[in-house]
Amino acid sequence: MSNKIINIYTDGACRGNPGPGGWGALLEYNGHTKKIYGSSALTTNNIMELTAVIESLKIINKQSEIIITTDSTYVKNGITKWIHNWKLKGWKTASKKPVKNKSLWKKLDSLSKQHTIQWEWVRGHTGHPGNEEADILANKGIDELA
Repeated sequence: MSNKIINIYTDGACRGNPGPGGWGALLEYNGHTKKIYGSSALTTNNIMELTAVIESLKIINKQSEIIITTDSTYVKNGITKWIHNWKLKGWKTASKKPVKNKSLWKKLDSLSKQHTIQWEWVRGHTGHPGNEEADILANKGIDELA
């Protein structure tokens, strides 16, 4: 494995929840940057947050060391803490309800196992450069729906 780390900053946005939504990600590696984004006409903020991470990992085609920075505690806690019990309990929450967005969680789980990932959380809209850029990209996705 390379000693170079890929930094990924992700964000999701929704105008209404549910409503039109967008996701964005900034990937940085070895002095290079890549910006990706997309949208959905009717979605939720959590779906867009998950999609931003999934789409980022889908474009990394070799095992890598990655730092993913998100402003979503839902994504960070879901993949680092909650998912273990969800799988043990047949994709049910602690309150025995079906896990929302199960197919996205399964995809994220599968993709994340291909890499060594460190998960970081930052408070959104506080001037963190990577998070702010991801937010701009997520909103660009929504803007381009029209």
